[in-house]
Amino acid sequence: MARPHQPLPIWADPDVPVGSLDPQGVSRRGLLRSAGLFGAAFAGGALLAPTAAEAHTADFGDPNLAYLVGDHHVHSVYSHDAKYTFSQLAQAASRYGLDWMVLTEHSNFGHARAGGAEAEHREILKARHDNKRMLIFQGLEWYIPGAEHCTVFSPPGRHEVELLTRFEEAYDGKLLGYTAGAPGHPDTPRNEAHAVKALKWLDQQRRSGYVDDVLVLANHPLRLGIDSPHEMRAWRDAAPEIMIGMEGAPGAQADAIPGRGATNRRGEYVNSPSEHSWPGYPREAYLTYGGFDWATATVGGLWDAMLAEGKLFSVTSNSDVHRVAFDTWKNGDWLPGQNFDNTGRLPDPANTTEPQPGSDFWPGQFSRTHVGVTRYGYRHVMAGLRAGRVWVDHGQLVDGIDVRVNREHGIGRGVTLGGRLRVRRGEKIVLNVTVTTASRPNHHGEVPRMAHLDVIRGAVCGPVADRDAWRAPDTRVVHTADVSGRTGRYTLSIPLGRAEESSYLRLRGSDGKRNGPGLLGAAIDPHGPITHEPGDGDPWVDTWLYTNPVFVDVVR
Repeated sequence: MARPHQPLPIWADPDVPVGSLDPQGVSRRGLLRSAGLFGAAFAGGALLAPTAAEAHTADFGDPNLAYLVGDHHVHSVYSHDAKYTFSQLAQAASRYGLDWMVLTEHSNFGHARAGGAEAEHREILKARHDNKRMLIFQGLEWYIPGAEHCTVFSPPGRHEVELLTRFEEAYDGKLLGYTAGAPGHPDTPRNEAHAVKALKWLDQQRRSGYVDDVLVLANHPLRLGIDSPHEMRAWRDAAPEIMIGMEGAPGAQADAIPGRGATNRRGEYVNSPSEHSWPGYPREAYLTYGGFDWATATVGGLWDAMLAEGKLFSVTSNSDVHRVAFDTWKNGDWLPGQNFDNTGRLPDPANTTEPQPGSDFWPGQFSRTHVGVTRYGYRHVMAGLRAGRVWVDHGQLVDGIDVRVNREHGIGRGVTLGGRLRVRRGEKIVLNVTVTTASRPNHHGEVPRMAHLDVIRGAVCGPVADRDAWRAPDTRVVHTADVSGRTGRYTLSIPLGRAEESSYLRLRGSDGKRNGPGLLGAAIDPHGPITHEPGDGDPWVDTWLYTNPVFVDVVR
């Protein structure tokens, strides 16, 4: 019996006229059309075995980037603390508009002993077959020796399973007992050295051609305060082509919806400094601000301190889905003698019709990572991530944002996110930002509106003497555009004066419903994100967007 196809999203449905699409839908449809993947073949389910995706793509080239929406941090029944099948996750991701996602199971003893990566792969192949328009990566959530977690993933193709299996066995901190607070309190230098060795090993697998590509992103970096600044710099510098960034905002964004718990906070950031935390972080670092991690949300903070070295380091936003708030699904019972340690997989969930505990959103329901691509396919999403063509938002705050930095009378549209503009000292530069406002209700039933857009600028000062420095004293908000009430598609042209020193620019937008002086003072950030009271953090009324930086390199 033929398996029914998943319903097409409206932008991929040939029966839906282009005039009824939002601008992002138009862009995504154009990308598929240029790749020869739109129309009867697409609607009929002929979209691509993964290897064919790379062979049948056509250039969609910059400056007409298309942005594909995704999530690099998703858990299933192959994680000991999650509960959904791959089929459920893929269907939800499609329903909420994702183009790509990474399935990232926790490494642990049950997962490793039961051959988790191989068992997952069989089900991932089925999910790819049943959801042909979505790019579904297989990955792993790595327990970094002595630190937090990372997403590790590669594209479909040679050795994608073997890479994850070998990496988990040789370098996972949990399996090795190299986690912070593990029995025996293993020494930190040993842990840190093993994390760097792990990243160099991954990089070598890419360089040697063992796998076509691999990327790594740090997850919820300040949740426990155990990812020190010098460790994050060491990871980045060990393998800058694969260790490309961090979660700007963690998952678990539904944790503090009023009524769920008096002490709950967005992102499940409910921790305090411990004996394993890096002592240089202030107490404020253990909270989220507008749902974003302190490292990203603090203007002049840790993310800016890393960018001020002149090195790209990206931010993302994702669901980290384990258990969705207010859903009605519950894992079934174990058979006699079974548990996660000997199966590596939880029993499939069943619908109880009664709300169950959970603090997450479905992939794409609230958090989105937008990646600018020039072609459609797995490796092109990874190339867009590596290039830093990334912006993130919560609550579908806008349909699209295009950022260009150029000389005042420069040729072409200029340099976009993740790029570098070379100018002579004293040349005038200009920032052009094209915003496409939300054109339809979000997944909370409201049409969101951005109230203000901030331009954040910092000096590039080169490598730091103190690898634990988390301040960028020359970074601040240099311009705020009041865009409240604006709808449709509009462009802001913002003069930035003469370039006297190398710098970087990044943008931040907000719905304007919750803001105040930033953590380093109003002179640096006059209306930044603020934290919420415990148990009272409705994410839908406190939404933000962040873009990756554009660098301006001044030459003599």
